[in-house]
Amino acid sequence: MVYIICIIIGISTAFVGSLVGLGGGVILIPSLLLLNQSFDMFSWATPQAIVGISLFAMIFTSLSSTLTYYKSGRVDYKTGLWFLFGSIPGGVIGSWLNQFVDTDSFLLYFGMLMILITGLFSLKRRQPSENAVNKYKKQRTFEVNGFTYNYSISVWQAIVLSLLVGTLSGLFGIGGGSIMVPAMILLFGIPTHIATATSMFIIFFTSLIGASTHVMLGHIAWEYLLFFIPGAWIGGRLGAKTNQILRAETLEKILRILLIIIGIRMIVDSLL
Repeated sequence: MVYIICIIIGISTAFVGSLVGLGGGVILIPSLLLLNQSFDMFSWATPQAIVGISLFAMIFTSLSSTLTYYKSGRVDYKTGLWFLFGSIPGGVIGSWLNQFVDTDSFLLYFGMLMILITGLFSLKRRQPSENAVNKYKKQRTFEVNGFTYNYSISVWQAIVLSLLVGTLSGLFGIGGGSIMVPAMILLFGIPTHIATATSMFIIFFTSLIGASTHVMLGHIAWEYLLFFIPGAWIGGRLGAKTNQILRAETLEKILRILLIIIGIRMIVDSLL
């Protein structure tokens, strides 16, 4: 029974994560935490084990979705590489810090993070100025489905932001997309569909580094992890394909409500 539940969680979380570029950890982690508190069969799901499973699952989620996004030409690899300069060392730092977090603190901090992310999604997108030229920014021109988009990336801001996101990714196992996607949209004016696809490209590498760190720290519950991987691959492909059909605004509204519910539940559980 527990293995079937793991497969279902793997598919559903990967689908949602790939759909909006978040990686799936924002759904997988609270799901396993709640199951751990409610059923003895999930007593193995400690915060450290959950984060390790989440990062491993996101390797397959992000890889399958990135390949799908690649076929539709939505991944801005150059921008993604700038963000990786900070994300990779941040992932190692966060994974190392995770071992010092107890369950109650983990629930509280995760809930607060969810509320913060909801606030970021609620902000209005900043429209970039096409005439503005800044020697410290890299100008990008990207074409998707016949539409040409122009936006600029501040390299130093991208590195600092990605260092923070990478640390949070390793610490909470959320992949970093829940912060990276709204930051790409709000701070750099990157179109939603490009930000989503590029985020999954970044998450592949940050999850790979973070998961490797958790392996060395002995945080991986291998017996249960194997049942999340097939679901992560299938859900990742389905989410990426669905992303190309639905409007980004609709997806963000649904996600906003979901994150608020998860955040409040985590905070309440940590205080009881």
